[in-house]
Amino acid sequence: MDQQTASSSDRLTNSTAQSSPPPARSRRRRWILWGVVLLIALLILFAIFRPHGATHKHGRGAAADGSVQPVAVATVHTGDMPVIFQELGTVVPVTNVTITPRVNGHISAVYYKEGQHVHKGDELELIDPRPYEATLAQYRGTLAADMAQLEKARVDNARYQRLIKQNSTSAMTARDQEFTVQQLEGQVEFDRANVRNAELNVMYCHIIAPVEGRVGIRVLDIGNYVTAGQSGGLTILTMMQPISVIFTVPQNQLQEVMKYLDKTGELSVEAWDSDNTHKIATGTVKALDSQIDTATGTVRMRGIFPNEDEHLFPNQFVNPHLLVTTLHDALLVPANALQTGPDGRFVYRVKPDMTVEVVPVTVGTTDGTNAVIEKGLSSGDRIVTDGVSHLRPGQKVSIPDTSSAAAQTTEAEHKSASQHRHHRDGQQSSDATQQKNDPSSSADTGNH
Repeated sequence: MDQQTASSSDRLTNSTAQSSPPPARSRRRRWILWGVVLLIALLILFAIFRPHGATHKHGRGAAADGSVQPVAVATVHTGDMPVIFQELGTVVPVTNVTITPRVNGHISAVYYKEGQHVHKGDELELIDPRPYEATLAQYRGTLAADMAQLEKARVDNARYQRLIKQNSTSAMTARDQEFTVQQLEGQVEFDRANVRNAELNVMYCHIIAPVEGRVGIRVLDIGNYVTAGQSGGLTILTMMQPISVIFTVPQNQLQEVMKYLDKTGELSVEAWDSDNTHKIATGTVKALDSQIDTATGTVRMRGIFPNEDEHLFPNQFVNPHLLVTTLHDALLVPANALQTGPDGRFVYRVKPDMTVEVVPVTVGTTDGTNAVIEKGLSSGDRIVTDGVSHLRPGQKVSIPDTSSAAAQTTEAEHKSASQHRHHRDGQQSSDATQQKNDPSSSADTGNH
């Protein structure tokens, strides 16, 4: 009995031991389960980000997978390159005169219209001259009386000089007469000065244009009383032809400007509008200021423009383009071919095997369209101008034949026009035949 009970207990223990797996196997199954979950997550992520990865591979791994990148190229060539400095300037008249009265009085006449062009010597306004004419007449009368007294004194002096030689008069009397003549001579000179001053006052009543130019807005009208040196003046007269442009040049460009200015005596300058899109006029520069402005680090220059069409107006803001010199036989490349990297400027040069290489270059003058290459390239080199965003050294490139595409486009246009003409001619022939075969049409024609 005890043996049977022990045997049953042993079988139960063995069965329980066989039904529960060992700890090592349980951990292995757990790792397998986590691996399956991780693999599913990776597949989901791959499916989501697959387009981005393909694009990234196409963009950055183009050189690795051997793909060909189409690009546009240009050939390095030699030519003339103008060295132009673009500055900021303001139109300033060569002569700008504020017309002010030089005598007191009422304005009795105005002979100009606002904005009118006047010549040097033209009369602009008239201040009532009658008080000054009366003073002039008074001084002239005084001068005539004093001149008569002087003439009488001179006659008496001559007689006294003869008498003293004959001992017929005293020396004191003859000497006094000499002093009288000198005194009257001084009085006559004083009268003449008064007459001259009165004549000037009468002349100042007639306000004359000192230079040729355009008259501005009138400050005072007829009937107003003005005083000599009145603040604000009567009007402003501005010389329009020629006119000047004052502009500034940075001090780091001063040496080059002075070099060519001293060599040639003058430099050419163009005035462009405020948007820097339209050329207004062309002039010359001969004057350079004598000192640098310490506040801005610039020096002023004056350009003279004939301004025959008067497109330049005083105080107008312009963009002067100063032509310093012209470089001959310079290596020129399109400005859009230049790239900037950590080591400076470079270009992509197309090699004979249609792969590209990076070439560091030294850039000189540029005008926004072309650039001068001082070092790094040779005439005839082909450089990439468009399609550089995905290029890498050693990248295989292709150059589309734009001429054949243009020819195909032209041929297609001609074919389309020919088909249109044929269709139109056929339609006209069909209409004519239909009209010919239509009895009602003939009848209508006959009726008419």
